[in-house]
Amino acid sequence: MLVDTHCHLADPAYDPDRPAVLQRAWESGVAHLVVIGESPEASERALALAALEDRLSTTAGVHPHDANSWSPASAAWLRERLRHPRVVAAGEMGLDYHYDHSPRAEQRAAFEAQLAIAGEAGKPAVIHAREADQDVAAVLRGQPGVTAILHSFSSGPDLLRAGLVLRHYVSFSGMVTFRNWRLDQAILDTPIDRLLLETDGPYLAPVPHRGKRNEPAFVRRVAERVASVRGLPPDELIARTSENAARVFGFHLPGSESLAQ
Repeated sequence: MLVDTHCHLADPAYDPDRPAVLQRAWESGVAHLVVIGESPEASERALALAALEDRLSTTAGVHPHDANSWSPASAAWLRERLRHPRVVAAGEMGLDYHYDHSPRAEQRAAFEAQLAIAGEAGKPAVIHAREADQDVAAVLRGQPGVTAILHSFSSGPDLLRAGLVLRHYVSFSGMVTFRNWRLDQAILDTPIDRLLLETDGPYLAPVPHRGKRNEPAFVRRVAERVASVRGLPPDELIARTSENAARVFGFHLPGSESLAQ
């Protein structure tokens, strides 16, 4: 039973055929999908989708690109949203020093505030890190009681070590299939009980779909590549990563005991 732990299913890219996208996911063996709410608007769209399908969970947060919109009202909204039973994590939050769409000081303030709110709510946090490894690690060290998911990992060994010392989870996306991928060691260094799979759809479609819209069904390609690196049968890798997803996000997979933390 595959789990796509990070997909922007509420994105307008799926508006023309979202039911068909989900049907292809179920047919490919996806048992559960975490729909990312990277803004208040996206979070509301994600919750509306989850209300119609039990195999969807959602998150709520403010992406670093929009950190300049963070305010006391944002904090109140996030606290309220994290009380919703279908919202299983805070985020996507973090730091992005590649695009710098928001000033770095504002990114860090929004990140620190959201991480603290996740801690108050007892829910994990989905972390975006791009060209900001040192600062992301510092913020995570400041909230050691919050479990984090280092989403679509493509960072350096320092952030990986910092995350693993804190017992965080590491999620790999379709980038692992790209010709220029050079981080197999990160896949090997991540303990099997901390490993997650994702698509990050509609972005980062794996080979042979690269350059096209990504979708949850393609998470199987990620699983096969990660299994190959780890030297495991794909079914074993899928079972272990799906157990990890159920554990960290606190949802139930059909046919298994609840692994909610």
